[in-house]
Amino acid sequence: PVSFMKGYDAFAGVIKSGGKTRRAAKMVILNADHPDIFEFINCKVEEEKKAWALIDAGYDGSFTGPAYASVFFQNSNNSVRVSDEFMRAVLDGGSWQTHAVTDGRVIDVYEARNLMGAIAEGTHVCGDPGMQFDTTINDWHTCSNTASINASNPCSEYMFLDDSACNLSSLNLMQFLRGDQQTDFDVEAFRAAVRTLITAQEIIVDNASYPTKSIERNSHAFRPLGLGYANLGALLMSRGIPYDSDEGRDYSAVITALMTGEAYAQSAKIARDHGGPFSGYADNREPFLRVMRKHRAALKDIDVRHVPELFYQAAAEVWDDVVELGEEHGYRNAQATVLAPTGTIGFMMDC
Repeated sequence: PVSFMKGYDAFAGVIKSGGKTRRAAKMVILNADHPDIFEFINCKVEEEKKAWALIDAGYDGSFTGPAYASVFFQNSNNSVRVSDEFMRAVLDGGSWQTHAVTDGRVIDVYEARNLMGAIAEGTHVCGDPGMQFDTTINDWHTCSNTASINASNPCSEYMFLDDSACNLSSLNLMQFLRGDQQTDFDVEAFRAAVRTLITAQEIIVDNASYPTKSIERNSHAFRPLGLGYANLGALLMSRGIPYDSDEGRDYSAVITALMTGEAYAQSAKIARDHGGPFSGYADNREPFLRVMRKHRAALKDIDVRHVPELFYQAAAEVWDDVVELGEEHGYRNAQATVLAPTGTIGFMMDC
């Protein structure tokens, strides 16, 4: 109702959300085989061009200014959900069919590369749409026997079951450098911090409030956590490692592997010592352990020549612990770590 849209132009259909320093957003995802896929890909592109025209006419072009305030879709993050089948069609120069939602009949046939090109062009123009790699996401899903992962939060670090929530916490990586030259990363202090934070976040699950009953039920049943890190770029720069390099990627990978492994190992220890595994674990034991073994196997992709030996050894050892402990005791939490952008809390953490 117009009376509820305080201060906004209801007839224009433009509703803003968020605060003074950032905009809130929702995820809007469309399958790549939906009949409206090209319209979806281009919808924000066309609005972006309207905003450019207003800016050229002299209107304020800041994100709080009237140019962007008067065009559509500024509070949604649009993504196309694609499968491995689609990506193979792009690589092989194959065709791609769209299907009716109600009965599955073929509506249109396109060149897959043309669809991919439209996605790339839209992203170049206005940052949207993104891509959600559905096959890969669900191949790494710890609780796939319960349901598929359909979406993420707007920043896309948290991907799990519908109607679930995740409390986040981040470690400032620069705080683990030691020595006068600040070249040595304190691996044991980092591991201890991960254990402490995972334990604290696990305690929060039962003491938090949730926006809906269904989110509360799933949060208690699956107990997902989101420990991550901040200041990775500063850490790499402090060590003279180029951000866009194989060395930088390997160094980042070994830190991530160590954090994630220590987190899941602690989750298994909590399950062993206090409360048992999360209640949804029994139905998902097989996919959960399969994903844990996939994480352990992925360590082989790190070039050990690019990372400190102590780092790699610690990560390898902890992932053996993750699998061994999990096989015997299960895990207290359906997820343990995420890589959030930390764009806002990074200021509070002095990043």
